[in-house]
Amino acid sequence: MSPLRVLMTVLWLACALQAGAAQPWQGTVTRVSDGDTLWVRPAAGGKPLKVRIDGIDAPEVCQAHGRVARKALAERVLGRRLGVLARGQDDYGRTIAALALDGEDVAGWLVSQGHAWSYGFGRDGGPYARQQALAQTTARGLFADRNALAPRLFRKRHGPCDPAAGRP
Repeated sequence: MSPLRVLMTVLWLACALQAGAAQPWQGTVTRVSDGDTLWVRPAAGGKPLKVRIDGIDAPEVCQAHGRVARKALAERVLGRRLGVLARGQDDYGRTIAALALDGEDVAGWLVSQGHAWSYGFGRDGGPYARQQALAQTTARGLFADRNALAPRLFRKRHGPCDPAAGRP
């Protein structure tokens, strides 16, 4: 494991302990819904849980780069065992969690490759602001399009995607 991956894993666990988060667990990815949502079957047993990756927002499947983001995540994690650190549930009942694959933060990887935005609030660029700035500077992935629209703005303008048709 590279020194950077070791550092990222240590920081990830330290943040979790400071926040008083639940205990990390392991699981295998069984399905990828979109660029920031997947299903993880706990190694301890039970049904797969729907997990929303914490700290990022990937394009909707029906918007530009949405299918590319889903494919990138699937190629990276589908069928693989991840570390999962849940911090709660969202309004849709999904587990919100940080994910680690072989010591690498999955969300950080997605943003650095230009497949998602760091989930920021106001002037706060969010937890992956540095990775996003680098992806924007190098025009990676969705950041190659200067008019790329953040998913929350896309949903506000076009509404949610029609799951059957794959369009707004």
